[in-house]
Amino acid sequence: MNIIPCTYKTACEFVNQHHRHHIASQGCKFCLDLMNDNKLCGVAICGRPVSRHLDNGFTLEINRLCTDGTKNACSMLYGACCRVAKAMGYKKVITYILESENGASLKASNFICDGQAGGTHWTGIREQKQMSLIENKTPEEMKVRWSKEL
Repeated sequence: MNIIPCTYKTACEFVNQHHRHHIASQGCKFCLDLMNDNKLCGVAICGRPVSRHLDNGFTLEINRLCTDGTKNACSMLYGACCRVAKAMGYKKVITYILESENGASLKASNFICDGQAGGTHWTGIREQKQMSLIENKTPEEMKVRWSKEL
């Protein structure tokens, strides 16, 4: 499997087609593809932290990570995101998963669980737009933040 850079458009199309409970995020700093025998099997969309309290200029958030289920694809993408972030001068990488998810790929990539973070859903105007786009498939569940110091 190979990690390659990709366009935001390509990453968004993959997320919108394959992600279990989200549509593509808004904007990014960079995106990565994971290719397996010339077949796209995963993407990562990385950008500024959604939480303004964490947006210090040195923290990058993996806003979306999505695969087709290929073995080890998530761990490979998490590792690649961290390497790119470090090369760009970031000091920390964060991401969020649902409380019901076990975080196995994050543990394998040496992320640390910071515990529960945020509420059961986002609020505001953007949330209304997202909900209409994904037909209410976003689970109303607590999120768990994971982080990695670079």
